[in-house]
Amino acid sequence: MALIVGLTGGIASGKSTVSKMFADEGIPVIDTDRIAKELMKEQEIFDKIVETFGEEVLTPSKEINRNTLAKIIFRDENKRMQLNDIVHPKVKERVFSDIDHYEDMNHQMIVVDVPLLFEAKFDEFMDKTVVVYAKKKDQIGRLVSREGIDEDYAKQKIKAQMPLSKKKERADFVIDNSQSILETRKSFKRVLKKLESLS
Repeated sequence: MALIVGLTGGIASGKSTVSKMFADEGIPVIDTDRIAKELMKEQEIFDKIVETFGEEVLTPSKEINRNTLAKIIFRDENKRMQLNDIVHPKVKERVFSDIDHYEDMNHQMIVVDVPLLFEAKFDEFMDKTVVVYAKKKDQIGRLVSREGIDEDYAKQKIKAQMPLSKKKERADFVIDNSQSILETRKSFKRVLKKLESLS
């Protein structure tokens, strides 16, 4: 049995950077965001989203506009929960299928990258959890420059998630991404060593 590691963080905390570090070590990473994007193209999920949120979430070419959808769910918690109810059960199915696949390949450790690890109760299925931490001001700065949004919307997006301080309290391990990339890598290596001793 492989060690199943749940990887999470806050928006723009550097989770993708750490996810790539795991992948560079030859450890399979299951990206739930990518799975969710793929699922939104499947007819059943697509129809439910359009039925729930209306045709205004579609692009002119009749695809789901993820930016429009994001603006709706980050401003309205009920809408966010509705989307999660549509997508999360199917995401979990795919994750378990992928875990089985990698275990069949005899991997000793599998990382599941989940932005809403604790919020969606995904942590219940993990052996260990890792949180990537960054300071709030750094998150805001990265969001503003990365997505070209204003500071108020950046704060809204951060507020829509569980505070990173709470995620830190609940995690088994924390990787600090509030300093240089070199320090992040050192923090990652320390955590990896501990995880490898458990797998």
